[in-house]
This record gives sequence, C-alpha cells and structure tokens, in this order.
Amino acid sequence: MASLPTDSVIQQIADYTAAAPPESGEAYDTARLCLMDSLGCALLALNTPACARMVGPVVPGATLPGGARVPGTEFELDPVQGALNFGTMVRWLDYNDTWLAAEWGHPSDNLGAILMTADWLSRQRQRGGQPPITVRDILGAMIQAYEIQGILALDNAFNRVGLDHVLLVRIASTAVATKMLGGTRDQIAAAVSQAWLDGGALRTYRHAPNAGPRKSWAAGDATSRAVRLALWTMAGAPGYATPLTTPTWGFQDSLFRGKSITLAQPLGSYVMEHVLFKVAYPAEFHAQTAVEAAVRLSPGVRGRLDAIQRIAIETQEPGVRIITKSGPLRNPADRDHCLQYMAAVALLHGTVTAEHYEAEAAADPRIDWLRERMDVVENHAFSRDYLDPGKRSIANAVQVFFTDGTSTERVEVEYPLGHRRRRAESRPELLRKFERNMASRLPEPAVAQLVSLWDDPARLDALSVSDLIGITLP
Repeated sequence: MASLPTDSVIQQIADYTAAAPPESGEAYDTARLCLMDSLGCALLALNTPACARMVGPVVPGATLPGGARVPGTEFELDPVQGALNFGTMVRWLDYNDTWLAAEWGHPSDNLGAILMTADWLSRQRQRGGQPPITVRDILGAMIQAYEIQGILALDNAFNRVGLDHVLLVRIASTAVATKMLGGTRDQIAAAVSQAWLDGGALRTYRHAPNAGPRKSWAAGDATSRAVRLALWTMAGAPGYATPLTTPTWGFQDSLFRGKSITLAQPLGSYVMEHVLFKVAYPAEFHAQTAVEAAVRLSPGVRGRLDAIQRIAIETQEPGVRIITKSGPLRNPADRDHCLQYMAAVALLHGTVTAEHYEAEAAADPRIDWLRERMDVVENHAFSRDYLDPGKRSIANAVQVFFTDGTSTERVEVEYPLGHRRRRAESRPELLRKFERNMASRLPEPAVAQLVSLWDDPARLDALSVSDLIGITLP
C-alpha cells in the first residue's frame, strides 16, 4: 500500500491547501461576512430546543478544560466534539451561506472544524507562550475550505447518485484542519484520502417520506469526522494511493456509478467571492427568490384569499426536483424544504421566519389550502441561467390568479438578496441580521462589541480567535 495518494484530484487539493491562501481582497471581505453570519446563525439556533438538545459533550460531563469553547454556551470540549456542536448550530436553521451548482451545499458548515480547532490550538499556544491564531488566519482557512467544497460541487452531482453533499464538507474540512494542525503537504493528501474512503451519507433524510432533523446535524457530523481524520493523520495514520480511481473498490466505481470526480477549474478564491447569503429568510436557497416574489405579492393577496383560483410558480430544475412537495409535511425539516409551503407562508404573512416551520404555525389550514392551488413548473431559461458561470442566478416567478378572471402581476426575481450581484445591498442587511441574532442570546454590551469589530476589519483580523470566542460566551 502506498503511503501517499496518487489520485490527481487529491494531489491538487493538497497542493492548494498547503500553499498560502489566495490574496484576494474581495475574498477576505466576503469571508468576514461569512464568519459574522455563521456566528449569528449558530447563536440563533440555540433558541430552538431541538438544536439545544444536540449541543454539549457526547457523554454528560465529559468536558475538556482548556479545549474548544462552543460559542453561546458554557461547554469546553475536545475539538472533534466541538466541531460537531458548532457545525450543527451553524446549519440548524438553514439560514447560513449557500453554494449552488451541479451539487449544492453550505460552505460555512466547515466552520465547525475551522473555528473549534482554531480555539483549541490558540489556547494551547497561548499557554505555551506562543502567538495565538488570529481571525485573519481562520479567514484564510475559510477561503480554502469554501473553494475545495465549491469547486468540487461545480460538476460533480452527488445528489444524482443519492449521496448527500455533506461529504464535501468532510473533504474540505479535513484538508484545512490538517493544515491547521501543522500538517505537511503530504499529510494533507493522506488525510484527504481517508476522507474519500469514508464514502458518503445517503440523501434519504432530506426527502419525503424520510425528511427529518438529521439534515440539520449531518454537516456537523461531517466536519467533526474531518477533525478526527486530521488528528489521526497527524498521529501517523498513512494515506491511501487511489481511493477515488481504484477499479471496482474506489469511490468512482463503487459510489459514483463509474463517473470521474473532477475539479472543474483551478482552485483559487472563486467560491468565496461568489458565495450566496441568506439575508432575509431562513429558507432553502432554491426557494429564496420565490419567497421574495411572494412577499411582494402578499399585500394584494392577503385580503382576497377566498377568491384565489390557482397560483403559478416557475422555478429552476433543482427547485422542481428537490423542494417541490405535495401531501402532508411531517416536521420543520420537511416544511423548510417545501417550495409550496414557503411560498404560502410568504403570501399569508409577508415574511418567512424560523417559527413558521414549527407545528403551531403549520396548523393554520390556509397554508395547505394555498398549497393545493399551486402549480410548479420548470422554466428552462431559469435552469440554463442557474448553471451559467457568468450568471449563477436562482430565479423564481410567482403569479396569483383569481376566480373572477383577474390576476396579480407576474413577479420574477432572478437574483436573490445575498447574491454577489446584490452584495452591496446585502451588506447592511447582513449586519442587522447578525445584530438581531446575537442579541437573542448575548447581553447588549457583548453585541455592541461584536458589531464594532466588524466595523473595523483591521482590528478584527488582528484579534486572536480565543478573544473573539470569549465575547460570544454567556
């Protein structure tokens, strides 16, 4: 057995990760927003009892003094369990940043590994009199993790073979966590080979009739596994030569139906520069523009609900395949991945919040009444522009027709708030979202201190990770 992988994709990932992160001002500016937004999403999720129950040591009382501190909590854990905690929190509400391509995902899922490994290492360094890990350091790690996950997603549709996108979180987090632990280029390659050998989780838990809360902790699980693989590699576990390409037994033949895993373009800072933010609504991203369109129509529709004959929704192909659902919706995880449910709530209330997915809100009979009147069709132009690298749009259009023969205007939204083309418009809204989310768990002085840091990028970049996390603790 060879000690170092020879699969080309793994070699390219290792070469890229071992080098310094690209010096892109736009990428670092966007990474600061991603870090800010992820912290806010994580703390907001702690208000959800189902998420709060997942947080803490795997065995009650099994904490690690001097370990990784989980923001918004009193827990100090080993970095493996810390990554599971924080990764789960970031992802729980489906409100964190997003990447859409042949495969989908949430690159900020990697912060479970990055932030928790950084806090643990930084505290170790400080105790030994060494310089701490800074926020600038983790921004660079984020740029690289986002790039690995996102470029792998451009052409490799794991969803087409029933595999969940969180396997890309495991690949990306393993690479950057190994580097953070001091791994060489060859150790990074070895760890990434182990991550591919883990295979992939099934998408079963994201689709009816099995949609459930595992989709909210699956990424935390993946980023946690990444830290474990990185630690094992640093302890001497060897790599494997061809986990992707070995005939019969490799990933491509055994799990990817014989198709090749490819990197669509050289690794740089493209993904961070183009990442999508969920600014206004905690909704699956293929539905974001549908929600925005329905919110615009809501004032003229709410007073005429009884007169609605049908509601036409045009969406992209992934919107049809992933989130178009009929019949009963069994839990919040089912509802926040139903295009018709989200559009109905937006028409009724003029907004969509996390609370709208809970049982109390879902009991409103008007929601299912509206769902039954919705026709969802693919707009082929939307599908083409979705995959066009020069556009990367996520368009939806909504129009309501009434029994008297009249109709609303057809509202089409091509680019959601949070898209790169609307970044300037999004930035102040993201800051307000962050402030609201942090205020749901932290006292006002701590929130003000955090907001002031993001108003001063140089001061934020120079701050130690441990000092940043210290502000987020209760």
